[in-house]
Amino acid sequence: MSAVMVEGLRKQYGTVKAVDGVSFTVERGEVFALLGPNGAGKTTTVEILEGHRGRDAGHVSVLGFDPATGGRAYREHIGIVLQEAGFEEEFSVFELVRLYAGFYPRPRDPDEVVEQVGLQDKRDARVRTLSGGQRRRLDLALGLVGRPDVLFLDEPTTGFDPSARHHAWELIDGLRSLGTTILLTTHYMDEAQHLADRVAVLRAGRLAACGAPDTLIAAERASVLSFLLPEGTAAADLPPLTGRVEVRGAAVSVETARPAHDLHALTGWSLERGTELTSLTLSRPSLEDVYLDLVGEAPS
Repeated sequence: MSAVMVEGLRKQYGTVKAVDGVSFTVERGEVFALLGPNGAGKTTTVEILEGHRGRDAGHVSVLGFDPATGGRAYREHIGIVLQEAGFEEEFSVFELVRLYAGFYPRPRDPDEVVEQVGLQDKRDARVRTLSGGQRRRLDLALGLVGRPDVLFLDEPTTGFDPSARHHAWELIDGLRSLGTTILLTTHYMDEAQHLADRVAVLRAGRLAACGAPDTLIAAERASVLSFLLPEGTAAADLPPLTGRVEVRGAAVSVETARPAHDLHALTGWSLERGTELTSLTLSRPSLEDVYLDLVGEAPS
């Protein structure tokens, strides 16, 4: 049984269809990223899954619970890291993590969690003294201390420096290895590509695509070969290529679904003519390229 099942989910505010017939599943132990521009419906979807917002139609199940009616029994099995949360400023880091641990039947050791998120040096510091990045780590600690079976992460590394981001990635990878199911929202496409087993892209309340990052990349975008025309040659002199060729002055780019074939053709042609293909590169498209295409924000 899937950890999360969403079928035909709908939520409307007045005339605005925030979520319009969205369906997807998240398997147990999977890291699943929900992506989309502001207003696409991802926050509403996640809030419905967390039990914080009601739905107008559709079926939702998390760990076999309906979040709308699961109550305490449901909340004991999930962890939530909000994009922005309020803290009691006079607590110390450890005191707050210990307090949250008391809300759950099988919590993790608070000291272990504080160390895991990199706040051991701030263990006894008051929350009001923490920087923005340190508060974000505290958010993460509070979401982890209950030993959740499903963890909802809303923009978990916002405000992190590069080192802290990579530490958070290692932490999420570790949770996956322990079997924790993670539903992640992020605006960092490199984060989604690195962490997620699968991603779903929402656009205007509808599901635009869903699948493994590499699968979406292969389906939506071709690789690009780039080089400069050798002196004394023109585009018309190039060998037959399977990809779409674009020439701007001496710069040539070939968008191709068969990069090995076209690269072999080009290098063979160059060797036969005794020339060099200056600045020859083969670029693999990224999840960000695919995302921008899917949400209609790709540069023209």
